[in-house]
Amino acid sequence: MGELYDLAPALRVALLGIAVASGPLAWIWLRNKKAAPAQRLAALTVLTLFLTFDLVLFGAFTRLTDSGLGCPDWPGCYGNASPIGALHEIRSEEARMPTGPVTHGKAWVEMVHRYLATGVGVLITTLALATWLQRKNGLPVQPRWPAFTLAWVCVQGAFGALTVTMKLFPAIVTLHLLGGLVLLALLAMQAVAYRQAQRGSGAFEIDAGARRWLLGAYALLWLQVALGGWVSTNYAVLVCSSFPTCQGSWWPAMDFAQGFELWRDLGKTGEGEHITFAALTAIHYTHRLVAYGLFAVLGVLAWKLRRGALHDTARIVAGLALWQFATGLSNVVLDWPMIAAVSHTGGAAGLVVALTWALRESRAPVAQPQVRAREVAA
Repeated sequence: MGELYDLAPALRVALLGIAVASGPLAWIWLRNKKAAPAQRLAALTVLTLFLTFDLVLFGAFTRLTDSGLGCPDWPGCYGNASPIGALHEIRSEEARMPTGPVTHGKAWVEMVHRYLATGVGVLITTLALATWLQRKNGLPVQPRWPAFTLAWVCVQGAFGALTVTMKLFPAIVTLHLLGGLVLLALLAMQAVAYRQAQRGSGAFEIDAGARRWLLGAYALLWLQVALGGWVSTNYAVLVCSSFPTCQGSWWPAMDFAQGFELWRDLGKTGEGEHITFAALTAIHYTHRLVAYGLFAVLGVLAWKLRRGALHDTARIVAGLALWQFATGLSNVVLDWPMIAAVSHTGGAAGLVVALTWALRESRAPVAQPQVRAREVAA
């Protein structure tokens, strides 16, 4: 375990993360140096949300380029803060296995991902500390939300470490993806709170039926994101290379029990045997079937929100739903091209932000008490 966790370069990696975060922090300060603290924190929240979105995309790129084990220890690379110091070890591994998992290019992709993640962690820490210091100035965001976000980013960092040290264990990699999307949701909720404070009004009242569709779509989206992560981490995208059928059938041979055995090594069953093609097919086809349902629900939701305060959200949701359909189809029929695969992750992240934003910006109608007949008569 000592070889997997080498904390010697931890301080240097942290300093690199601070350097990454210093640019966005300086930019926010210069653009808002005469603004009130709440306005600066609102701008920093939105920027952190944007950079976290970018981090999720780069995490997908890291996974899709098989760079997750480019540096097989944590938090550095063979006990160094960058691949430069690990040049000898990387060259030795590359000579032994030229295609990886350890190559010089993959090591840099992995370490850049860690630097970006550390930088986002610094920004979230800054948000938490600044919100706590300004808590008596009537901020619209309670300190517990940034504090919880900070705690969550620490959990996310732990899953990032386990992703490496447990050799891309599918359940851990999927949880790491979900953790990144939870960060997006937490930051989106805080960004909406600042926006509501700036315009001087709370959440918009929407139709109760539309609100129920929004809640249902949100729950179904998280299920689909988890299924998508399970497809990606098990490399099950290409088991169905046609659409709308799979392997020439509307219901191909599938092994759901083996496919959804959660605690197992990559490519193996819980007993250590190689996972079957039928199990990978079950993983892929389940994701496809739920996608049909989610696409329909998002379509109904966009229709119900098209008029009213959330009409802009309706267009965004409809656009992202079509984007997900196009990129998902491209992954299947075009042999999983990198740009389509990363874009598909981006679309999922965009939907998480859009629906979280809509939930925070909306509320169901307040039930009005019935007026008594005699009061009406009066």
